[in-house]
Amino acid sequence: MGLKIEGEAIKDYNIRGEISVRELIEQMRDAWGFTAEKIASGVDILKSMFADEGCVKFLSFPGSIVATGVRGVIKEMVKQGLADVIITTCGALDHDLARSWKKYYRGSFDFDDRELHRRGINRLGNILVPNESYGLIIEEKMQELMSELWKEGRREISSKELCWEMGKRICAEDSILYWASKRQVPVYVPGVVDGAVGYHIWLFSQDHNFKIDLLRDEKELNDIIFDSEKTGAIVIGGGISKHHVIWWNQFRGGLDYAVYITTAVEWDGSLSGARVREAISWGKVKEAAKHVTIEGDATVILPLMVAAILSEENVKRKHLG
Repeated sequence: MGLKIEGEAIKDYNIRGEISVRELIEQMRDAWGFTAEKIASGVDILKSMFADEGCVKFLSFPGSIVATGVRGVIKEMVKQGLADVIITTCGALDHDLARSWKKYYRGSFDFDDRELHRRGINRLGNILVPNESYGLIIEEKMQELMSELWKEGRREISSKELCWEMGKRICAEDSILYWASKRQVPVYVPGVVDGAVGYHIWLFSQDHNFKIDLLRDEKELNDIIFDSEKTGAIVIGGGISKHHVIWWNQFRGGLDYAVYITTAVEWDGSLSGARVREAISWGKVKEAAKHVTIEGDATVILPLMVAAILSEENVKRKHLG
């Protein structure tokens, strides 16, 4: 006697002629590919989160993806009002600033790294970052910024204030920080000294009594958390930016919405690989939260999801009005 299975049957993709990203995402739900269904589910959760007017939306990401074209996706999310609070790494500031002035180039994971080093080219995965496109331009622009702030009488700054000043003074209009500053979206960088931007602040402080006040950032995060009716998060990758989002949200009983995108494994106990269900055990995500963990490359997945969401007219009207 055969096993009776309740539920809907898997359908094939129907890719004929022109198809919108939103239609493709809709088909993922029925085609039930191994990760495809999770992407469709993630889009549904994010649409619910964005439609929830009482929800404060957190976005966290590592610096590496800002070296890729996904920088433009994150910029658009900030510009279109899809993020209320950003928590990221110093590397994100480095790449956002550097790419405002210089170019990064397409490369290969298989390039000879010894040869690249001799030529003054740094490899970030399959992205090539010449010295003049990174260290040199960041040094020039950060020393310019720090000197301006000092002349204006600024002796102390939080990471949020630093990000807004960078966006306003030394980043181009195609940057994440420019739009964060323009839209007044707070950007917090708890590990701000772990990168070129932080290094140059430290270097400036060697002959100027200048300080970064990270505790002011923490006070603001505390106020955001306890003033929020609900919270949700898009968490790309892991590390300190991911942990800082879920760490603070545990104090209000956990996130109400959570979408993780990660390539890390969970069997080594890493924070980066931990699925949403593990955060539930810590009270960092609510038991009743709408959540999904999507395993895969954010440089592929995030553009698909954001394009599908921005194609929804109700989302556009809500955040652009």
